[in-house]
Amino acid sequence: MSGPRVRASLSAIPAYTPGRPPEPREGVVSYKLSSNETPFAPLPSVRAVIDAEGGLVNRYPDMGCSALYAAISQRFGLPVADLAAGTGSVALLYHLVQALCEPSDEVVHAWRSFEAYPIAIAASGARSVAVPLGDGARHDLGAMAAAITDRTRIVMVCTPNNPTGPVVRADELDEFLDRVPSDVLVVVDEAYVEFVRDPAAADALAAYRVRDNVAVLRTFSKAYGLAGLRVGFAVAPTAVATAVRKVALPFGVSGIAQAAA
Repeated sequence: MSGPRVRASLSAIPAYTPGRPPEPREGVVSYKLSSNETPFAPLPSVRAVIDAEGGLVNRYPDMGCSALYAAISQRFGLPVADLAAGTGSVALLYHLVQALCEPSDEVVHAWRSFEAYPIAIAASGARSVAVPLGDGARHDLGAMAAAITDRTRIVMVCTPNNPTGPVVRADELDEFLDRVPSDVLVVVDEAYVEFVRDPAAADALAAYRVRDNVAVLRTFSKAYGLAGLRVGFAVAPTAVATAVRKVALPFGVSGIAQAAA
């Protein structure tokens, strides 16, 4: 007697492989670098907020993330209607693919890049179109533009690229965006943007402000040291942000995570 049938397409989805923890060695202080976590504990002010919010875990969090959205809006000068929060930027990646892609639609991305891209795409029933990196382990934006078809719904641009490191320059991004059809969403993944020191690097928020098909992913996991709380946000055209909020898990971002962020 057979049991419940799992989607056959799931067999093609690669498993996400997290960074391996360091092996304990007596007398040696080890730091896990493979997941790009900060080794430093949260700031005292953040820990105080976490302690205070801990007494409220019997209540559901604010599903509308109103205080968090207000803070992000004020910090970056963004309309609240264009914001969506999630359990890390990776969750927002999943939500974007769910919201925009029908089965057999395509998502173009560089490879290698963030390990979760092909997983999120396949999990939603869409097709991953992986474009090999160019010289210097950089995005080959020309090849990515050429890979766009009438089935393409999203193009992922990771800058700085995880795991290779190079940034996409502002002039490169502008030239690339000029080649992307207006009905294709370009999602710029800026999980590591706070570490960028290159003055020529692209500013994805600046591109979002002047174009109707650009979204930006940010996270509090890396530079802000909140990896264990799982919170990030997307900035996108209002219709896209609304769709992302529709498909998001209800009450997904905890009250502690919202307050700490």
